[in-house]
Amino acid sequence: MSRRTEKAAELRKQFRENGMPLYNCAQTCAMAFAEDLGMDERQLEALTVHFGGGMKMGSVCGAYTSGLMVMGLLGLDDNASRNAFVSGMKAKHENLTDCRDLLKRNMEKGGDKMTHCNRMIMDAIELIEQIREEKAGK
Repeated sequence: MSRRTEKAAELRKQFRENGMPLYNCAQTCAMAFAEDLGMDERQLEALTVHFGGGMKMGSVCGAYTSGLMVMGLLGLDDNASRNAFVSGMKAKHENLTDCRDLLKRNMEKGGDKMTHCNRMIMDAIELIEQIREEKAGK
């Protein structure tokens, strides 16, 4: 585990009184990179609040959207980096990008939502780290 995936796991262990995670997928992904970005976690929390749950309407998964935001802030703003991230996420998740479709497929397989969303977050973080390392090595 990297320090970013450890941070994400720590964030996902925090819950609201109603039992829901304190931070959504988009928030968790972005906040895991706060130190790298030189940004305050609260800023990233606020920036990404409406991107969890596929922009709160089942659209593109928050781990995808937040991952792309983080990549832009890290200077990974070229098409090759974006394509590597999106194709990497799709390869890991049956070519699905929308939260509603990802959750439906997970449910069909008998999976639980929390485990699924945590995996989406970790996959996004790991792909960003991989792409960043590959770019630095060139």
